[in-house]
Amino acid sequence: MGLTTATSIAQSSLAAISAEAAVLSRNIAGVNSTGTYSEKTPNLETTVDGGVQLVSISRAQNQALFDSVLSATSASATQSALSGGLTTLQGTVGDPGSNTSPADQLSNFIDALQSFETTPSDQALASGVVTAAGNLVTTLNTAASTVQQVREQADAGMASSVATINNLLSQFQSVNSQIVQGTATGGDVTDLEDTRDTILTQLSQQVGISTTSGPNNSMSIYTDSGVTLFQSGIASSVTFQPTSTYTAGTTGNAVYIDGVAVTGSSAVMPIQSGTLAGLATLRDSTTVTYQNQLDQIANGLISATAETFNSGGGTITAPGLFTYTGATGMPTSATGLAGLIEVNPAVDPNQGGNPDLVRDGINTNFNTGNDASYSTQLQNLLTSLQANQTFSASGGIESSGSLSSYTQASVGWLEAQQQNVSNESSYQSTLLTSTTSALSNATGVNLDNEMSKMLDLEQSYSSSAQLMTAINSMFTSLITAVTAINGSAG
Repeated sequence: MGLTTATSIAQSSLAAISAEAAVLSRNIAGVNSTGTYSEKTPNLETTVDGGVQLVSISRAQNQALFDSVLSATSASATQSALSGGLTTLQGTVGDPGSNTSPADQLSNFIDALQSFETTPSDQALASGVVTAAGNLVTTLNTAASTVQQVREQADAGMASSVATINNLLSQFQSVNSQIVQGTATGGDVTDLEDTRDTILTQLSQQVGISTTSGPNNSMSIYTDSGVTLFQSGIASSVTFQPTSTYTAGTTGNAVYIDGVAVTGSSAVMPIQSGTLAGLATLRDSTTVTYQNQLDQIANGLISATAETFNSGGGTITAPGLFTYTGATGMPTSATGLAGLIEVNPAVDPNQGGNPDLVRDGINTNFNTGNDASYSTQLQNLLTSLQANQTFSASGGIESSGSLSSYTQASVGWLEAQQQNVSNESSYQSTLLTSTTSALSNATGVNLDNEMSKMLDLEQSYSSSAQLMTAINSMFTSLITAVTAINGSAG
């Protein structure tokens, strides 16, 4: 081997060691990265003259584990979105035994009515019935208002999620384009691929996704329901028109991806997971079902306490103790009644009413003898309140039973929803932690390994440096010898 060849080999070795050290430094710095960082590996090959050179840099990958992380991220985000809304709704019933739920207040009202029925001449007990009725109405009004607030917040959250999705797709389009161009020119795109994975992870928090890779290192993204989010280098348009104010019966707008509805009853390919899916479920299903239950309770109260009497030669049924805002007769629909129900002003002393009318009759005088011990109307009220009723199936619970049992079932339904979401949230959180840890172990940086590689590089560098020193010494000796020969010849 000639000195020139030896020099070339030593120089290529030093250059390769320098390149490996640069990659090593990137790996060590990547440990503190807040986004995705996969371990980078320098790929070397032997040159024709026996040296080495860096030809490419690759990164550690495990697509199966990464897909699992994306799926777990979406599922966990779904439960988080549901949990936030359900926690707020749970406040309408309070903790068990807190005496703040509609069921508790209905029980208190019936107890007050029973006490008054026992001593119908006691005006304090009459006032107690009106007060208990007012507390029950306030509980229903507050619960209905809370439901609509949760729906409004969910709608606003959906708008924010859609904006985030569009922003992430825009970022993805830019990074994906750089990766395709870099791959075509043989550049190092591993850091860009990490950035792309970070964007995908953030995107999966908003909506469940799946991905496919193309031959040019491009990537396509689809929702978990199969709708295209990104393909052929172009991001789809995700659109949503928010609804700022909700009342019972309001239907929120759908989210569209390139004109395809992915949320709401009109969705042909509804998304299954992610924050957006969780908020849509909360807005369009969970809260609507609970609102229907509250409305059925209010409708049941108005029906059970209605008064039927003769007037003008005909029989009339009109709201009695419980009525609703703007009432001109019995309600024709239960929709929104929980927010409209009120105590009849005729019996409310705060509005100039007379509590004794609960005993005697509000729309007509059943107590024709003006008997202070008259209790027939009170007995009729109690019998009607405790009788079985038929409830709409839209409440998602029993369709027949007493008002008390239905109200208790409503409280139980809400608590069950909260518990189910809490359990699922814990499971998905654990799953996300385990899959993220597994991906990190498979593709992340191990500092111990990197430090070991650093020692190996130091030894290789030392050996190459010694070789260069030896070659330099040989060149010096050669030059000295040649100079001496030329001097003798002269």
